[in-house]
Amino acid sequence: MAEHRLATYLNDHLSGSVAAIELLDHLRRLPLAEAITRFATGLKAEIEADRGELETLMSRLEVAESRPRQAAAWVSEKLTRLKLSLDDRKDGPLRQLEVWEAVSLGIEGKRLLWRSLAAAAETEPGLGILDYARLIRRAEEQRDAVEPFRVEAARMTLAGDGPVPEY
Repeated sequence: MAEHRLATYLNDHLSGSVAAIELLDHLRRLPLAEAITRFATGLKAEIEADRGELETLMSRLEVAESRPRQAAAWVSEKLTRLKLSLDDRKDGPLRQLEVWEAVSLGIEGKRLLWRSLAAAAETEPGLGILDYARLIRRAEEQRDAVEPFRVEAARMTLAGDGPVPEY
């Protein structure tokens, strides 16, 4: 097994989960409808569970967590939030749209992670400790569940007569 490449790949995805969790925390703090807040809370719990699956795999494979990568992901998320606040100072639909899209892309990345690991597990038995079919299905369900929120934010953002942002 290409341990270094695998460790890098797994740590990249672990770091991505940090950003997704932070973005969902941010979304939960916005003054939004209760249904959105409730959904973001539940999705955050699911993403934390998926992160736990990845941590289990890494532990079994004796892949250490990269603190610098996690710190970089944390800083990246903070910069993303700064960019979002500059785009939509009032925590409006544009910010929601961009957060939902970032989360959706992260979930798709996670789905691709599980697919890649499932493929590699066919020839590398050490990777076969997770139920990848279940994890892939859960990622697909998560993206499907995010989509109505993303589309509604897009409708409110792109079809509205709100003020034009200053750049």
